[in-house]
Amino acid sequence: MSIIHRASAPVAGLRRVVRQLWRDLLSVYYANTPAWRWLKSGTLVVFGFFCWTGSSVLLSYRPDWGFLTYTMAYGFLLIVWGPLTHLGVVPAAIRLRRTAEHPVARFLARQASKLNLSVFLTLVLLAGTVTPGVMMFEYASPLADGGDAAPDAGADVICEDEGDLVACHLEAVRGADRVVVTTGGEELVTLSEPPYEFELRKAELTDGATGKQFVVELRDAEGETLRRYVQTVPA
Repeated sequence: MSIIHRASAPVAGLRRVVRQLWRDLLSVYYANTPAWRWLKSGTLVVFGFFCWTGSSVLLSYRPDWGFLTYTMAYGFLLIVWGPLTHLGVVPAAIRLRRTAEHPVARFLARQASKLNLSVFLTLVLLAGTVTPGVMMFEYASPLADGGDAAPDAGADVICEDEGDLVACHLEAVRGADRVVVTTGGEELVTLSEPPYEFELRKAELTDGATGKQFVVELRDAEGETLRRYVQTVPA
């Protein structure tokens, strides 16, 4: 019995800690003084902006990381939803709990937090899937992976939208042994000598933040990437 008791003691202690943390979280969530309302709203705005912009930057570097559209949507919506929750929904729910007499009003007051969270998460899933243009930042500048290892590598990437096709050519290619075009990590075209021209079908390109995306890479003779250019075209 003593062995069982000693084994169950850490579990019981962990439950108490989790229960206390949950109570503390609820006390902060429902803190309704003006100072607390503005503090919580401001904190969520800052956190939401960080998630939104950070995810946008990462997505411009890694367009194949599709899950970032959901963290981007979470941050974008949190900028509005945080203040709406703590300046509007929570105070209204607290007032209804004290004054509501109709059964429907009492039910809404008790379930306000769950309903609010459910609506928010639903909107995050929708926005992360659809990725509306207003939510997107455009980081279309060339991205250098090689850094100081290849300071002279570069090219001018020129592309034209031709409906279902994208026609591109590279000018002033320097410091590279070959040009490789990829989308979603899959190689589509390899060019080892001029003219550096190629065509891509939009249907074979992966979806990026603001349209179809592909990457033009300058590589050396060993296959190491010297410089990358992320290109975006309308879907």
